[in-house]
Amino acid sequence: MSKMDSRTKRKYLRYTAIVLVVVFCLSAVLLALALWENQNGRFEFDNSDYRNDIIIHNGEEYRFRDDIEVVLVIGLDKAQQSSESDAYNNDKSADFLLLLAFDNTKNTCKGVQINRDTIAEMNRLGVAGDKIGTVKQQIALSHTYGNGKEVSCRNTVDAVSQLLFGVKIHHYVSLTMEAVPTYNDLVGGVTLTVLDDLTSLDSALVKDAVVTLNGEQALTYVRGRYGLDEPTNIARMKRQRQYISALYEQSNKKAEADKSFSIEVAKSLSKYIVSDCTLNQMQTLYDKFAIYDFEGISEIKGESVVGEQYMEFYPDVNSMKQTVVELFYKKED
Repeated sequence: MSKMDSRTKRKYLRYTAIVLVVVFCLSAVLLALALWENQNGRFEFDNSDYRNDIIIHNGEEYRFRDDIEVVLVIGLDKAQQSSESDAYNNDKSADFLLLLAFDNTKNTCKGVQINRDTIAEMNRLGVAGDKIGTVKQQIALSHTYGNGKEVSCRNTVDAVSQLLFGVKIHHYVSLTMEAVPTYNDLVGGVTLTVLDDLTSLDSALVKDAVVTLNGEQALTYVRGRYGLDEPTNIARMKRQRQYISALYEQSNKKAEADKSFSIEVAKSLSKYIVSDCTLNQMQTLYDKFAIYDFEGISEIKGESVVGEQYMEFYPDVNSMKQTVVELFYKKED
């Protein structure tokens, strides 16, 4: 592959998420993951019960593709409803959910972003991490059950798998949103044109103004939605994609100018990462993400409504099933 071809391929990644930029595109983060291998009592993820080999769609039978590797990327933030959940000392919600499908036959990667406001059924966990019942609420709150780390990530995996008709999820990688201002400042700030009027959150974030986001301001831009004229997560997701595009370009410039940049990133961000991957598995995923063609991110259609307390998103079942079939299944011969 030529150097020019490599640069062209990298541009396809610009519409993914901040989590991917940090976890997959900066290989030095893998150095920090090596520390996990030596942790005592490391939680081992087993999702063998969460695979639906056969799915029926429009009267036809489809089988899960064994050449597809599925990874759930979780961006964590403070939960709005933490006081009402049965979590114990854990108020981090799955504010960003992106499912990646690595096609090991075609050497491609596709994604589907799941609205954090999606109303879904999930497990309620006791203090020992055992299932004590189920509850139907925003899928983001699935992470508030458990220990705030591996057990909570697994509960989120379970909720996403169940929502998507039992699709198998091989691995998860989570990163707290606290990493956003840290990484934003490491690249020297991100310049963009403000899409929405966010002056109620930050006086500098005037609609159509060109600003260079710094520190917490960057987090406000990608996270803020409450108190705005358009409070849905759909509107916020547009800002996230815009920010990611600008961030990715800035990251490339920084990495080319400073060869030690990736090492600095690894040291600064390792404390924010939780994953079930071993070092070798993460290295393999990184290699695939670097060379596979990225074919974009699908969004599940649906309706956002104002609930009794919070925004609620109800996905269109046909749209969701069609998306799942296209990404993870093949028609039976």
